[in-house]
Amino acid sequence: MAALPKTEILLYTSSTPNGQKVSITLEELGVHYEVKNIQISKNVQKEDWFLKINPNGRIPAIVDKTPTPDGKPREKRLFEGGAILLYLTQRYDPNDKLNYPYDTEEYWEVVEWLVWMQSGVGPMQGQANHFYRYAPEKIEYGIKRYQTETKRLYQVLEDRLAEQTKTSTKDGPWIVGDRMTIADIANFSWVNCAEWAGVDVTQFKNLSHWVDRINERAAVKRGLDVPEPFTMKEKLKTKEGEEEYAKHHSQWIMKGQEADQQKHG
Repeated sequence: MAALPKTEILLYTSSTPNGQKVSITLEELGVHYEVKNIQISKNVQKEDWFLKINPNGRIPAIVDKTPTPDGKPREKRLFEGGAILLYLTQRYDPNDKLNYPYDTEEYWEVVEWLVWMQSGVGPMQGQANHFYRYAPEKIEYGIKRYQTETKRLYQVLEDRLAEQTKTSTKDGPWIVGDRMTIADIANFSWVNCAEWAGVDVTQFKNLSHWVDRINERAAVKRGLDVPEPFTMKEKLKTKEGEEEYAKHHSQWIMKGQEADQQKHG
């Protein structure tokens, strides 16, 4: 097995699905990295120094200062979770633990499901979160629209996993092939938070079991707690905890939206 180089990666992140998929990937790969907690509640991601790393003002982002194989210094900055996952597996997954060799059929299937998540599950479930949890006015159309679309996308995953059971290994099924890949990690990061969008993942048998299996992995548990403990599921066990969690997040989300409206409205 190929050895990993000594890495110098700085991860800029917050405790959100978009951030968790990168920290989980780093933990699964076993590479060294450091963390900078970007406090979205204080709009740190919109500060000038961070916009030089990600001009879109969003997490996650990384700066990789790992020297080149011939020892030359370099500093590579990346933003957008999907791009970061592809970069990390291309550079630091020589044994294809979380992906497949470049240009194989399985490789492009992973890319398909990764891009599908970035353009579907993430944005649609994110809107479901907003209308169900954060919007100052409870607009039933918005809630139903995005919860329904989230469920439709979950059914796509459910059907895919059902198909994969026909050829799965003992620890499967997985979205692509015979192993957990970055396609699974990226989709998992959102499906794992289904209840926050008001969606019951247990109505999807294969998807629910898939989430449980991934949650059992030690590296996933570590990655979920970056940059701070992931408490959402625990908070949702009580009405008081749910209300407290929603109030805290709603305040900074609406504050950030107001700032954007003042600047771009």
